[in-house]
Parts: sequence; C-alpha cells; structure tokens
Amino acid sequence: MNLKSIVFAAILPTMILTGCGQQTAPSTPIEKDLQAEAASLAQEILIVDTHIDVPYRLNETPDDVSVRTEGGHFDYVRATEGGLNAAFMSIYIPASFQEEGGARALADELIDLVEGIVAHAPDKFAIARSVADVRASFDRGVFALPLGIENGAAIEDDLGALQHFYDRGVRYVTLTHSEANLICDSSYQEERRWNGLSPFGREVVAEMNRLGIMVDISHVTDDTFFQVIEISKAPVIASHSCCRHFTPGFERNMTDEMITLLGEKGGVIQIAFAPSFLNEAAQKQSMELWPIIQKYAKENNVGWDDPGVKEQVALYYQEHPKAGASVSDVADHIEHVIELVGIDHVGLGSDFDGISDTPTGLEDVAAYPNLIAELLRRGHNEQEIRKICGENVLRVWTEVERIAAESS
Repeated sequence: MNLKSIVFAAILPTMILTGCGQQTAPSTPIEKDLQAEAASLAQEILIVDTHIDVPYRLNETPDDVSVRTEGGHFDYVRATEGGLNAAFMSIYIPASFQEEGGARALADELIDLVEGIVAHAPDKFAIARSVADVRASFDRGVFALPLGIENGAAIEDDLGALQHFYDRGVRYVTLTHSEANLICDSSYQEERRWNGLSPFGREVVAEMNRLGIMVDISHVTDDTFFQVIEISKAPVIASHSCCRHFTPGFERNMTDEMITLLGEKGGVIQIAFAPSFLNEAAQKQSMELWPIIQKYAKENNVGWDDPGVKEQVALYYQEHPKAGASVSDVADHIEHVIELVGIDHVGLGSDFDGISDTPTGLEDVAAYPNLIAELLRRGHNEQEIRKICGENVLRVWTEVERIAAESS
C-alpha cells in the first residue's frame, strides 16, 4: 500500500485494491436502454478526471498501463472502455518528505515516470500542457495526461520551483496534504501552524496565478480556503473533494458556504469517490479504525503494508459490517453542488489508485458509464452531463490560462 493510502482516512475501510471494473447489470428493459445510452454517451463526450494516482502506484509496483493490468484502478484498456479521455496524473508527495527532504526530487522522478508512460506508448498517451492539448488529444483519439502536484511541499522553499514544474507540464498544485507545510495548514491536523496561508503561501498563490497553474484547495483547512479565495486572481479548484453536508465535522470535505463561494468565484469542485468522503456511516467507521491501525503499527514497529495491519482491518470488519458507498452517493454529492451553485461548478476527481475502497458501481475507470446512467436516471440531459464530466473543469482551466496570459 502506498503512503498516500495511509494518510487518507477515506481508504481505511479496506486495504486491498479492487480494480474489478464490472458495471452494474441492468435488470429491466428500461434499465438496459438507460445503460446503453450511458455507454454510448461516455464514448462521445470528453471525460476528464482531475485526480488519479497512477504515478505513485507505479513507482511502488511497476506495471504497464498501456495494456490491461490486474492491479490498480487505471489502465488504458479500462479507461477506453469507460470513455475516459484525460486524467490528471497526481504527482503525490508524502508529508514525510517535508522533514526528510527530497520532495522536489521525488516530484521530478514521478513526472519522469509519466513521461516514460508516454514514451512507451505514444500511440495511446500524450502529455497535456493546456486545454488545447486535451482537446487535440481527444480529436486524435489519444489519451491525455495532464499533471497535478499533490502537496506543494514539492516546491520546498523556492518560489522559482513553480516555474520549473510549470515548464515540466504541471497545471495544478494541491497546496498541502496530510500535514502543514511551508505554504499552509492541512485539514487532517488539529494543530494550526499558520492559521491558514503562510506569508510564503500567499506568494505561492500569486505566482501560480501568474504562471497559469490552477490552485487546488483539496486538503487545506477552512481558514486556508477562505484566504485563497480572497487573494487568488483566478478561479480555484478542489481536485478531489466532496460535500461536508453528508459528512458533518469532516473538514477534508467542503461546507455549503465554501462551495457557494467557490462557485461565485468561478471555480469547480471535483467529486472524489472515496466512500468515507461520501457518507457519514463510512466516515465514522474510518475514524474508528484509524487509531486502531496507528496503535498496532506503533506498538509492533511495522509499516502500514504489514500483514498484521491488514489483519487488524479484517478483524474490525468482522465486528462492524462495512458501510461502504455506491454510485448513487456520488450522484448525491453532484446534485447537492448543483442545488447550491448550479451545473457549472462540479466535476469528477475520483482519486482512483489513491483509494483502496471504491463505491459499488464505480470500481475503476471502466465504470464512468454507471455514473452517467445514474445522472440520466435523475433527469440530467446530455449538455449537463458533458459539463459535469469535463467541460466545467476545462472552462476553469481556460480562465486560469487567460489570466496568466494577461499578466505576462
């Protein structure tokens, strides 16, 4: 299990990647027609997922994602089956690198890995540095791989590193991850180091605006969010977050007030698929399991991939039937955002390969048609589904590009 899976409370319900990719079997003629319509629509529209953790997965367990893989949630074959056209490759930097050093070097290593995927299968993959690149790849039938750094610790204490990463193709930076860094505070920590953005963090936001790098507020504290919204000249994104309305008290998700302000400022929230982000029961279980795993690992001086840790998880679920989540939960979050701010401010940021439990019906990248079918079932039309599946985040990215161009 990768280090990201450790720090994400969302992943605790299971320690095994599913990657099954089986779509829910329609049981009636109407359902069959709906699923067929969804499958067809998925192949016609441009689908963009803003957060998939392929680089860190492959860095730990090398594999060839240009063909069907047995592990993980993503590969080219399943992505093609599901109609996915572009996926931001998460350049994930564990918080441990903030103290140990080497965060920037790891980011470069993971970017090299993504470039290696493209070099290995240039007929299937292409790096995307702009919205135009994404659309051009779509027109050519090539899978687009834009880049997003998860954890601004990668820039270390050097503002100039943002230019370096921009030149390498990075088009969003998640300001922090599981712990406060030099930029801002993390929603996963009770301690507030900066009470929002640090002075350096304010410079980082301004420089990202200047360069044309989207500011990603997933993982940050509420105070950090409000300060970013206040100072950013460009709309911001939440690359993989959900609505706190369904998980009261879980700061990692966004409140109605935050979502409303995000929308008013032209931004977009990309709904994540982690079960404990999606409903209160799954969130409660993950919070109960977290200290059990921490205690066992510390007392036995073992890593989080130790068989004993997995046994602790299994024992917990013998006594506590897993709450889980479904494709319907994801649709509930999408509709809640629409009720708050309209159809133009919500999209998809699955966190595939960064979570080890997935909603029923959304097991891997082959399953996007199941979500489209659910949206059709709820009365959403093709234009609305196009926005949710990709056009909304591309609109925000375009605006970020425009503001950067005007400031140069």
